[in-house]
Amino acid sequence: MADNNQELLRETDRLHAVLNEIDKKAVKLKQHSGGLKKDVIHLRKTFWDDIKVNVDNMKEAIETLSSVKQQAELLSERERGHQLIHKQLATLSRLKDSAYFGRVDFLENDESKKDVVYLGTASLMDENEEEFLIYDWRAPISSLYYDYSPGPAQYETMEGTVKGEMELKRQFIIRNGQMKSMFDTGVTIGDELLKEVLGNHADSNMKSIVATIQKEQNQIIRNEKSKYLIVQGVAGSGKTSAALQRVAYLLYRHMNELTAENIMLFSPNPLFNSYVATVLPELGEDNMQQSTFQEYVEKRVGKRFKLEDPFEQMEYVLTADKEENYQARLKGIQYKASMQFKELIDDYVSFLAKDQLIFKHITFRGEILISAQTIKETFHSLDMSISIPNRIQLVKERLLKELARKEKMERKQEWVLEESELLNKEEYTEVYQELRSDEDTFDDIDREQRLLAKKIVKKHFRPIIKAIKKLKFIDHRAIYRQLFSGKVKQWEKSPENWEEICGYTLKRLKQKELPYEDATPFLYLQDRIEGQKINTRIRYLFIDEAQDYSPFQFAVLKQLFPNTRMTILGDFNQAIYAHTINAPTLLSSELYEKEKQDRMVLMKSYRSTRQIVEFTKGLVAGGEAIEAFNRNGEKPSLIRTADQDHLHRKIIGTAKDQLSNGHQTVAIICKTAQETKEAFHLLKGELDVQLMDKETYTFTKGIIILPAYLAKGIEFDAVIIYNASSSIYSKEFERKLFYTACTRAMHDLKLFFIAEKTPLLRDVPSDAFTLSNG
Repeated sequence: MADNNQELLRETDRLHAVLNEIDKKAVKLKQHSGGLKKDVIHLRKTFWDDIKVNVDNMKEAIETLSSVKQQAELLSERERGHQLIHKQLATLSRLKDSAYFGRVDFLENDESKKDVVYLGTASLMDENEEEFLIYDWRAPISSLYYDYSPGPAQYETMEGTVKGEMELKRQFIIRNGQMKSMFDTGVTIGDELLKEVLGNHADSNMKSIVATIQKEQNQIIRNEKSKYLIVQGVAGSGKTSAALQRVAYLLYRHMNELTAENIMLFSPNPLFNSYVATVLPELGEDNMQQSTFQEYVEKRVGKRFKLEDPFEQMEYVLTADKEENYQARLKGIQYKASMQFKELIDDYVSFLAKDQLIFKHITFRGEILISAQTIKETFHSLDMSISIPNRIQLVKERLLKELARKEKMERKQEWVLEESELLNKEEYTEVYQELRSDEDTFDDIDREQRLLAKKIVKKHFRPIIKAIKKLKFIDHRAIYRQLFSGKVKQWEKSPENWEEICGYTLKRLKQKELPYEDATPFLYLQDRIEGQKINTRIRYLFIDEAQDYSPFQFAVLKQLFPNTRMTILGDFNQAIYAHTINAPTLLSSELYEKEKQDRMVLMKSYRSTRQIVEFTKGLVAGGEAIEAFNRNGEKPSLIRTADQDHLHRKIIGTAKDQLSNGHQTVAIICKTAQETKEAFHLLKGELDVQLMDKETYTFTKGIIILPAYLAKGIEFDAVIIYNASSSIYSKEFERKLFYTACTRAMHDLKLFFIAEKTPLLRDVPSDAFTLSNG
């Protein structure tokens, strides 16, 4: 830490000068804002006062339209100006609290004067708008701070590489406008600053990490070389934080051509979306679009099935091992996630093109208007060389023409006359007015009836036309069921246990249930028939917890976003879903063309204390390569209890102690949702505890109880593993789930068990934890 009092005084004086400049700029903006606000209010109130509405002839109508347009544009311009000032004031408010966090003195080669660069969350110019008082952390020159120690250094600009000498790197901790501490450092980010930040308590929202970005994280943030940036990062390595700073960087780097609406994040669950929602606004940027893969699937599948979500599938895998169809389903989950199953569906599409596509009747008032057989004959009458989607479009056009013919015929039916006689006054007047607008009049009773009949039938046929345009005449459910029927049993690409898989799948489909493992294949098959759905608006896609995605899911995502750059983040040690057991995931290099991918590995964990990291390293294969940041704390504790009642008493006491010790977020992590609900009902009388399930979108500080698979991506001050007994965590495939639960802890980790601890702890060194009887 810098101990030169003179330097500290100079830096403090500079900070006060910068804060003074912030105050002056804020005053000017508020004055300007007040004037703009008055203009906006005045324009809204008097919008029509200066506009003469005249539509008696075409010329006057055009002049009136032009006048309205000018007034609207003037109002819109004033509103945009007011919104911009509001955003600038918010930026100044952030800088007022913490103006900057770093300083770099850089002497460019062949220059005599050094650049003194202060880094903050936004740029700030001096009073004359000539020099930077603060540089935005995303500016090209700011990368020096993250990538180099004092000595030779360089940074990239649009014009090329700028080389020189870094003469000083200084770090600041500024809070509420006050200089708390200052120190010079010879490493990328000094341990002092990191310890200060990492030693803080967890919050219900993720925070920005711009002051503590590490060199490897900075490489992720600023990477623009490859179409696919794949990041394998161990638990607590900051991969998600780096990804969010990357979004902010991209919005800054391409500010004139990229907006938040062009960026999407696929996250593991809605709770995670809420958890990260404040990071970008903290940096002055709008949030990108956020979704889960499940939400995308639900939107596409609609109400055709009761769609299972991944958490229901996980619950089944963890709790239903005694059920009759368990092994068949487990094999099906793994097979349906593979590229082999995708290839089988591709073969099936060729099979469909010849003779086996299935259609629905088009019905009206309980009668068949156009039969499924007629549609099928129409489809197969078309040239086989035309692709299925294009033939479907031709069928749609013929159906619409046929429907128009039948619509005319329907006007003569008795029900139409009966309905016209039952029109109430309001409906009749509406019809009359619409007909008058078409310059039709009720000259006589016959003409009136014809016009009314046309209107009534058109109204009733409108949903049918809409359905045809949406290709609802294709029976996708039956087509997908047929894939598992006897017709395809002999296919070469079917696995050995195909009959078992088919039996289980047909059983669920007949109940109008779509298992989670079938959702992606179902959508893929649907798109092979209807034509691919392509999203051209999203230019950057971020996929977090990528280890949970299958190769088949990735194939669908590539088709949906063919021209999109993807940032793919995950940890193979947290691959907890059944389809990932001994199978490739989105982190697997073989899924990507070599020349289109950049791979980065983050092996250092910053979330947890060194003692917690040393403990969790022993839970996974290859854990010895994980590095712990040197922040000390207590060793994790294993507490043996005699029975369930004893276990609950100890957990209640421990959770209360953790809160009284200053921990603001305490998580009681169970294995499953079923165990979570049971534990919640037993504990809620003694603890003020929040239950988190898959429907939870936010959480507050305090004690939280949740299943392990919902804790992914979130961190807590203290974690209590509810029951780490051998009877609970007994299977090898549960190892990564157990690891995920334990690595949520920042400062304190306690594991309770009854009688005998889980065998998953056998490779954890005995000196990495304390063992006691409760």
